[in-house]
Amino acid sequence: MPHRRLTGRVVIATHNPGKLKEMQDLLAPHGIEAVSAGALELPEPEETGDSFAANARIKAQAAARAAELPAFADDSGLCVDSLGGQPGIYSARWGGPEKDFEMAMDNVQALLVTVDALTADRRRAHFVSALCVAWPDGHVEEFEGVVDGTLVWPPRGKKGFGYDPMFVPEGYTRTFAEMTAEEKHSMPPLGLGLSHRARAFRKLAEACLAPPADAAG
Repeated sequence: MPHRRLTGRVVIATHNPGKLKEMQDLLAPHGIEAVSAGALELPEPEETGDSFAANARIKAQAAARAAELPAFADDSGLCVDSLGGQPGIYSARWGGPEKDFEMAMDNVQALLVTVDALTADRRRAHFVSALCVAWPDGHVEEFEGVVDGTLVWPPRGKKGFGYDPMFVPEGYTRTFAEMTAEEKHSMPPLGLGLSHRARAFRKLAEACLAPPADAAG
């Protein structure tokens, strides 16, 4: 089945300001007008899926039905090898009701200490991003991006959000929170497209989006 082209106006199905900014920045060069679920006062659906992809689909489909517009959702998280893949799909919940990621990182570090994961080889982890675009008629397009890395302690950097300050992507020495947004999320030649969300978005863009305006000529 051919992929469906995404055009015009789309709902970003998130109430997370960090994710919203990233998605708006990724979509803007493709001529997509993005409005947030928060701005439309859409309720947040309960994320009852057992995978990143399932939760992204729940959020995108709920927003598409409520707004009667195509909706774009991400579900992402940190998976730590020594912790059996935790926190995984519960990454945000490890920060409590306030989604306090300083607390969440403290919780990850405390568990790593309990399993004697103190050296780099025992602190391997990866970020996963599942992206879903849903249309009001039920059509969906789904993509996934993964970036491997190592967890450091104490956290470093102020430029990211979530677990970024403790995650060093493979092949680099700086954490995601020490990198600029352009390095992490922008596509070449502007940036490196390093993040899990950027890697998933690149697949989505190739399948469903028109080329960026500055590349269309």
